[in-house]
Amino acid sequence: MPEVLVPAPMIDVPVMAKLRKIRTLTAREKLFDVELSGGLALNHKPGQFVIVSVFGSGEAPISVSSPPNPGSPSFQLCVRDAGSLTHHLHTLSEGSPIGIRGPFGNGFPVEDLEGNDILFIAGGLGLAPLRSLIRHALERRSRFGEITILFGARNPAERLFREELEEYAKDKTIRFLETVDVGDDAWTGRIGVITTLLKGLEVRPRNTVAAVCGPPVMYKFVVLELLSRGFLEGRIYMSLERRMCCGMGKCGQCQINGVYVCKNGPVFRYLDAKRLPEAL
Repeated sequence: MPEVLVPAPMIDVPVMAKLRKIRTLTAREKLFDVELSGGLALNHKPGQFVIVSVFGSGEAPISVSSPPNPGSPSFQLCVRDAGSLTHHLHTLSEGSPIGIRGPFGNGFPVEDLEGNDILFIAGGLGLAPLRSLIRHALERRSRFGEITILFGARNPAERLFREELEEYAKDKTIRFLETVDVGDDAWTGRIGVITTLLKGLEVRPRNTVAAVCGPPVMYKFVVLELLSRGFLEGRIYMSLERRMCCGMGKCGQCQINGVYVCKNGPVFRYLDAKRLPEAL
């Protein structure tokens, strides 16, 4: 994929922004509503990411979780408390300032997906970046064929966006299935890894595009299942966010065989991603 060029001034220097609203999703994840200052608009595409600066802790890449809203200065980030910067971010209150650079990277080719059935496969925190595309497709329902959403979490307590999951389950215009690896006393849903949701699922591989995001161990087994069902390698898209740092291909931390995940991705077709064994 060609690299995406982001116009100045949001590449090199962070733009000031504030946290308009903070919502707790799980014990480890929070959803941050962010608003850029100065009337600037992010104008991101589903699957792209931003570099978040938390003053005193540095910066880190985080995927945008909300659908595109052209011209709007507001967007959402779902962040797991998993390191010094993200922990600092979790301690901030509404109204706190942060810095934003971006958006960066290649997102999902939305125009190419229109007219197709879409199969979303999200594992754990992988629902956060996929949510941007899911909400985009649902807001433009007539442009897509059948929409199927599969979601897997390690346990019921780690289910993200629970109110939206309930909406998906009630929506007769989409198919929604979810599972957890380990249940609890209150859980009455499916138990098993996410690939169990693919067993017996009726799909039209030649008319369907799969969008996949989740933990590294998930990709291999999901892709094998999709290929066995007749999916073409070029119709499986995956978000590979690991090891990204600067967002501009300068630091080299995400470089694999001459490919920079932050610039050439993070969204890849499996046809291309399979040449990056360290990424899968």
